[in-house]
Amino acid sequence: MDERDRDRQELPQEKGSPSDGKRSGCLKQGCFITIVIAFILFIVIPLISNTADESTDNGTSETSSTTPTETTPTETVEPPPEQTGETGLPAVEEATAELPEDIQETPSSEELIIREYSWAYGGEEWTWELRVYQSMYDYFKEMPRPPTTDYSVYVTNPLDNPYIDRLVENLNKAAAKENYSEYQTVEFATAFVQSLPYTTDSATSPFDEYPRYPIETLVDNGGDCEDTSILLASILDGMGYGVILIGLPEHCAVGVKGGDNIYGTYWEYEGEKYFYIETTGSGWPIGELPDKYAEASAHLYPMVPVPIIDHNWHLESKALWAELTVEVTNLGTATASDIYVLAGYDAGDGQVWNLVQSETFDLAAGYHLDITLNLRFPPSDIHTRVLVRVVMDGYSVSSSHSEWFDT
Repeated sequence: MDERDRDRQELPQEKGSPSDGKRSGCLKQGCFITIVIAFILFIVIPLISNTADESTDNGTSETSSTTPTETTPTETVEPPPEQTGETGLPAVEEATAELPEDIQETPSSEELIIREYSWAYGGEEWTWELRVYQSMYDYFKEMPRPPTTDYSVYVTNPLDNPYIDRLVENLNKAAAKENYSEYQTVEFATAFVQSLPYTTDSATSPFDEYPRYPIETLVDNGGDCEDTSILLASILDGMGYGVILIGLPEHCAVGVKGGDNIYGTYWEYEGEKYFYIETTGSGWPIGELPDKYAEASAHLYPMVPVPIIDHNWHLESKALWAELTVEVTNLGTATASDIYVLAGYDAGDGQVWNLVQSETFDLAAGYHLDITLNLRFPPSDIHTRVLVRVVMDGYSVSSSHSEWFDT
């Protein structure tokens, strides 16, 4: 056996694509989960009113995280329930609280951002005024964009829960006052989000793809499909309805959990029906799927906190080896458990020379850790590159490599 072959080993597989489900109308209220946050990020005065009233109110890297379901939709063709009832949301008192210490460290401003919204539902015109500190908006603007298509991490991030909870509280009060059904309550929240203008990422940010946190979408007065889907999913999840995000080819939408009395297009996820909601444009009813996606498969993402692992690294040559320092970061919303780093030199055909592995470690959401490995130099007279993998649950969830070089 060639001595070089003894130093060649296989790397773990990349983690698979998101979980699949079947696409196929019923709206039951899901389990409502309240997350109590020890701090509140903002001062906001939402004013929602019925206008009929006078009340105011170093290498190339690739990252994967979850294993979503890929599935196609199903459709039922009977009409949805009739809408009944009038609209009208009560005035909202001002909510004030101190910013947490880590946000106070960033330059703050007393300047308020004021946004006004209007939308139609149930034959009535609704208006809403949002006031938020510039410093709060800047904080979310500066947060990293996790390298994943699982946009549930923007929904399950707890930092804006107090704001979403206040919005949900007012929508629920309105629904109770007007005796709205669950179906109508979801329609009402959907109509608000659908009224926001559609804007492309490249037109409103320096990036071609720039997913927004809910407060960004509101302050920016709109966004593209993933932005408005993230916002609506946050609202419906806060209301206690079962929600998934539906990842279609170059498109994102929301699925709301329903039962046997709702009709339209739905996806099946873990034995439940989730009815399609289009968020980019007014007038799309629950369960109506654009024709272009009629035969498309989708990845389904539940609103469950997940770790999102990213990394970067640098290499420093020593006398007999190279010292590799890898910074591993968890950009998700759940702790990553029993992860480790692998590194070596590309030997081709999925194999690697001089493979080294770190000890396993846990990494809480929002934290990073530096891992140092001593990497023996590869055999001479070969064409290779440095490979780095971060492994979780037996799969490579974040990978990168150097440029090719000759030894």
